[in-house]
Amino acid sequence: MRILISLGAGLLFGLGLMISDMVNPARVLAFLDLFGDWDPTLVFVMAGGLAVSAGAWGLAGQKRAPVFGDAFPGAPAGGIDAKLISGASLFGLGWGLVGVCPGPAITGLLIGGWPITLFVAAMLAGMVAHDQLIAPRLAKAG
Repeated sequence: MRILISLGAGLLFGLGLMISDMVNPARVLAFLDLFGDWDPTLVFVMAGGLAVSAGAWGLAGQKRAPVFGDAFPGAPAGGIDAKLISGASLFGLGWGLVGVCPGPAITGLLIGGWPITLFVAAMLAGMVAHDQLIAPRLAKAG
């Protein structure tokens, strides 16, 4: 049942990305163009997501345990460190250069053509490279 709930949530998220046109890199790049032809529509998409998330966390705070899980997630350990700042910077730089991030990219595979396919392939290659090359070194160091 948990897998079906996750699948449904992912499909709903992807549908929302498609309806809001956030799978279109030009829309995202226009949002980032503050001093040119700025497109504020992403603000409304983010505000809608924030409202839903805040409501869900408000409901979760009234429950002892999740309906389809063992426990609610806690705050991540470690706080803000160099790995978090460098990773967030790389993510933001990539998003700003091409106007695509992982969620919309995966959704965009259905309609995005070869540029999105290339982006997803590069993203997956980066994930594999991290798991094979960087994560083992971090585990030894920490």
